[in-house]
Amino acid sequence: MALLDVVQWDNKPGEVINRFQEGDIAIGSQLIVKEGQEAIFFKNGQALDSFGPGRHTLSTGNIPILEKLINLPFGGKTPFPAEVYFVNKTEIPNLKWGTKQPMQLLDPIYNLPVPIRSFGSYSLKIVDIKSFLIMAIGTWQAFTTDAIGSALRDQVILPKVQDLVAEFMIKQNITILKLPAYYDEIGSAGKAKMVEDFTSFGVELVRFAVESINIPDDDENVKRLKKALADKAEMNIMGDDYKVKRTFDTMEKAAENEGMAGGMVGAGMGVGMGQQMGAMMGSVMGNVNGGTSQNGGQVACPSCNTMNPAGAKFCSACGKSMAPPQMACPSCNAQIPQGSKFCPSCGANLTSTNCKNCKAQLQPGAKFCPECGTAQ
Repeated sequence: MALLDVVQWDNKPGEVINRFQEGDIAIGSQLIVKEGQEAIFFKNGQALDSFGPGRHTLSTGNIPILEKLINLPFGGKTPFPAEVYFVNKTEIPNLKWGTKQPMQLLDPIYNLPVPIRSFGSYSLKIVDIKSFLIMAIGTWQAFTTDAIGSALRDQVILPKVQDLVAEFMIKQNITILKLPAYYDEIGSAGKAKMVEDFTSFGVELVRFAVESINIPDDDENVKRLKKALADKAEMNIMGDDYKVKRTFDTMEKAAENEGMAGGMVGAGMGVGMGQQMGAMMGSVMGNVNGGTSQNGGQVACPSCNTMNPAGAKFCSACGKSMAPPQMACPSCNAQIPQGSKFCPSCGANLTSTNCKNCKAQLQPGAKFCPECGTAQ
C-alpha cells in the first residue's frame, strides 16, 4: 500500500474520531489539522505529541515526545512509526438520553411509590483529547457520536437520574405529579451533578436538559395521588364548606349500604357524623343568623353583601345600616334579629303554629284562635 504524503480528515456529521494506522504515513508527510480538530500520536496505547489546527511536517525535531521513545529514521519514504488520531472538538449537540426501565420513586408528600420514566437531551465538547482518547478507544471502542453518546449515557447519566429526581423532589418538597413544572430546574441540577464525571473523561458537559417525565395514568398509586391533589384543590376553594360536603358524602355512602350489617354500620356512622355535623352546622348557621361574614377584619353588609371594615355603622356601597334587620316580638315587643325562631327575651315561639282545637294556622304569638276562639 502506498504511503500517504498528506494526512488530513474531512469529518462528516456523526464522526468524532478518525484513525490513521501505523505504517500508512511516510516520514516527511504533511499533517493538516482543520479548525475544530486536534491530531494526536499514539504508540503502544500511549498518547504522545498532539497538533492543533494548521499544517505540520512530520519530521524529526517537531515531535519531541515520540522522538524520545524511538529512533526516528529520516530520508526516503520510511513509514511513520506511530498511529495518528484525529478528533472533532466542536460541540456535539442534541444527544438523547432516556431511562430504559421505569424508576420506582417514593413521593415525598404522600409516601407512595410511583414508577416513572424520564427522557431528555444533552450536548458535549471534547476538551482534553488525551484523556478522552484513552477512554474512547481503549475502553469504549467508540468512534462515532452515537457510540460515544451511548457510553456516556449508560455510565454517567442513567445511574444518576433516579437520585437526581428524588433529591430534587425532597429539596423542593413537591409531589411527583408536579415535576413537569420544574424541567428547567431539574436540568440545571443534573448538569451540576454530572459535570465532574464528564470532565474525568476529558469531556465538557455543555448542556443537559430534561424534556419529559412520564407517569403511567393506569397505575393505582398515580390514581390515588391525582385524587389527593383534586381533593386538596377543592378544599382550598371551598374552605369550611368542604368539611360539610365531605360529611354529607360520607353519611350518604353509609346510608346506601344494604343489608343488616350495612345498616348497622350506617347507623353507627350516622350517630358519629351527626354529632360532628351538629357542631359544624351550628357554627355555620350562627354566622348566617348573625347576618355577618367576617373575612380578615371585614363584615358583609346585610343588604348588598359588600365587605366593610369591622365596626362600620353604614355600608360604603349602599349606605344602609350595617345592623342586622330587627323585628318586634309579638308577645313582649322586644327588638330581636329578624328570622329568629324564639324570642331571646320571653321565649315565645315565633314560628307559625296550628290551633290545638281546630288546627287552623295561627300567627306567631297569637293567644287565641281567630277561627274558633280557643285559648292557646
